[in-house]
Amino acid sequence: MITDLNKAVSLLKQSSYTSAFTGAGISVESGVPPFRGENGLWNKYDPMVLDIDYFHSYPLESWKVIREIFYEFFEGAKPNKAHEVLAQMEKEKLLFAVITQNIDNLHQEAGSKVVYEYHGNAQKLVCTKCGKYYKPSEVDLNNLPPRCSRDNVILKPDFVFFGEPIPEKAREGSMVEAVNAEVFLVIGSTGEVMPACFVPQVAKKNGAVIIEINPEESQFTHSITDIYLKGKAAGIMEEIAKKLWE
Repeated sequence: MITDLNKAVSLLKQSSYTSAFTGAGISVESGVPPFRGENGLWNKYDPMVLDIDYFHSYPLESWKVIREIFYEFFEGAKPNKAHEVLAQMEKEKLLFAVITQNIDNLHQEAGSKVVYEYHGNAQKLVCTKCGKYYKPSEVDLNNLPPRCSRDNVILKPDFVFFGEPIPEKAREGSMVEAVNAEVFLVIGSTGEVMPACFVPQVAKKNGAVIIEINPEESQFTHSITDIYLKGKAAGIMEEIAKKLWE
């Protein structure tokens, strides 16, 4: 394993197919708190509130915490330099897609077009009966639990709860990217969340060079990573951008 940023940039320039895989670490610098770790949300909240069976049994209790975490804590979060550089790389045909574990919509807000949301998106609510979608701004979150205007059934955030499957489009698209990638960027992921953590492993097994950007070593670092760039996502991606377009 090497730690040479210039080597990473050289590989990105030469690569005919690069994909990126992002975790909570890329959004922490945008003010989005992580779920795990020292300052993780699960140190404050019981993860049970995001269990799908609990949600259906106790929607009000679940929605109280959902509102606080996803529509109060996340409110005002904006894309940072790391999101912006990935979007620019896609625009310049240096990146084919982003696979993200995050549900904060920041990649899209930064301008990324091809985003596989492995765990869904908090910026959409869906009726659990008719499937109608709503933006959070279209719903009164002061009146919990929110209900569908069409059939009065409780709305659910369109992200993956514990006990729910990974969305088929995201799962299949992620695998295609992992299989095709010549270079695979891993940014801000600890590698602890299953089954998402298998995506970079599939890329490695199919011959991709793994470039990891993380402030601390992850589950990937000594198992599949080829180049490890230690540091925060925004700073490292800004350095990469300068060298990519110098």
